[in-house]
Amino acid sequence: MSTTPATTPHPITAVTVFAGAREATVPAMNTLARDFGATLARRGITLVYGGSRLGLMGAVAQGAIDGGGSTVGIIPKHLAAHEIAHTNLTELVFVDTLAQRKALMGKRCDAFVALPGGTGTLDELFDEWTNQQLALHTKPIGLLGVDFWQPLIQMVDHMVAHGFVRQEDRDSLVVADDPNELLDLLAQWQPQRPRWSPAPQDVSHESK
Repeated sequence: MSTTPATTPHPITAVTVFAGAREATVPAMNTLARDFGATLARRGITLVYGGSRLGLMGAVAQGAIDGGGSTVGIIPKHLAAHEIAHTNLTELVFVDTLAQRKALMGKRCDAFVALPGGTGTLDELFDEWTNQQLALHTKPIGLLGVDFWQPLIQMVDHMVAHGFVRQEDRDSLVVADDPNELLDLLAQWQPQRPRWSPAPQDVSHESK
């Protein structure tokens, strides 16, 4: 008798958050960012993010700080003045380039979460999602804020329909509105088949 193997929890001790360095025009998004930071602190999960005290980046950091959580900011030196580096973090790391920032943020976490943001947030999100598809890492990726991300998900579905994105890669993105629900789903996430791995073939009709 065959049984389905139990899902193995994905231990999450640190989450890298991608978020905008501006405040949202919808106040609920700013509140969501702060709530997510507070949730990370309450669950003992370290926040790793871009190091700014502005916008949603600052809100998620302040939520974690106010909750007594561990916070790690990683910011390029040339952006420190523009994004205004947060000086009340557990750890603030200065790097030379955006590429170094992304690489270090990727190394210091067990999962990625994108909050609402702009082109920089999208760049970071798609970089790590592509790396996931290529099996360069096996870390879950979550999107927090269904209403904000719905147009992007529709675009991804459009790319699936046209054959440019695999359905399993689209399904690998975890989307939720509630911080606790998102973290629970990320903990249960399982890696997809790498993009270059051939799909199982039906050999029942092959010549013998």
